Amino acid sequence: MPVLLAPQRAPALTELLRAADSVGLGCTIEDEARTGQRRIAGIGSLTAAGPAEISFLSNPRLQGQLAGCGAAAVILRPQDWAAFREQHPQPPEWAVVLCTQPYLMYALLAQWFDRHRIAGLPKGIHPSAVIADDAVLEDGVHVGPLAVIESGARIGAGTRIGAACVIGPDCVIGPDSQLHAHVTLYHGVRVGARAILHSGVVLGADGFGFAPDPRTPGAWAKIAQLGGVRVGDDVEIGANTTVDRGAVEDTVLGNGVKLDNQIMIGHNCRIGDHTAMAACVGVAGSTTMGQRCVIGGAAMFGGHLTLGDDVHISGGTAVTSDILAPGRYTGVFPVAEHGAWQHNAAVIGQLAQLRKRIRAAERQAAGAAQAPTNNKQDTR
Repeated sequence: MPVLLAPQRAPALTELLRAADSVGLGCTIEDEARTGQRRIAGIGSLTAAGPAEISFLSNPRLQGQLAGCGAAAVILRPQDWAAFREQHPQPPEWAVVLCTQPYLMYALLAQWFDRHRIAGLPKGIHPSAVIADDAVLEDGVHVGPLAVIESGARIGAGTRIGAACVIGPDCVIGPDSQLHAHVTLYHGVRVGARAILHSGVVLGADGFGFAPDPRTPGAWAKIAQLGGVRVGDDVEIGANTTVDRGAVEDTVLGNGVKLDNQIMIGHNCRIGDHTAMAACVGVAGSTTMGQRCVIGGAAMFGGHLTLGDDVHISGGTAVTSDILAPGRYTGVFPVAEHGAWQHNAAVIGQLAQLRKRIRAAERQAAGAAQAPTNNKQDTR
């Protein structure tokens, strides 16, 4: 693991689990009296973890890696521990941490170590930073080299502004947020607490708004984008992702939204709490997504659409109409050898005609079935 604590700062296993378990998973340590005081300086994979690191097993298919694991401790589910003991009666060298959700516990541990990494980074205002006289920086704010913070901006306590970031006029950033290098916030953007904005993020650029201008054939008149961007708490936005400002009302990202790299969110969109999107998703303007939606990579959304809560969209799917019911939706045409794909595409192009023929045949069959018949023999 690239982030390791010095031996004197490494907590005991019991202490570490207690400190990191912020959601009350209630992990237990087998033979805690013997193994609970082992010092843990970092996290590693089952195959690479060393004697000062903790590892985890969340996929039962990787159980075969447990036998050779060199970690100080391993987090695993009770049923996986029972299966391992059936094949290996002798106690392992690593301490056994039982948890019903080992992957979540791994995430909490990673957060704990990362907080300690961030706490050890240098703090202060770099002399090359340009900060407006009326900008407000609360306690513990760090501003990196060549960053610009313009008039009326307000930066919450403990927030880190990376090198060459630009914070536009009247922007607000909540406490304990982190902006990596080269993040740009246009004027009036509001970001909540504990946000993570990766390099190249742009919030508040103009939306794609133009009106046809008949004064010149084919010309367009720009529609000034007068709204802003509002980002909730605990939001993470990946590298080179852009969120356009609203035309009149704000573009809104709810609490806990997670956006991957190179995503485009158009103007006036509203993304519900805890919705997550993988890379390269494109969302056209004025689309509303509900809470807890999951959007696969490279999915595409037309404008002015509505998605309900708990809608899952498979990667590469093009969504062109509202989806209100929860569930998983897929619209990807499977890849095939080119010649076969052409034949399949030709058939799809004939589906409307084929549908008409089938309906005509069904009507004809129904009419024949209802026609009067006389099968009685004349016995006179």
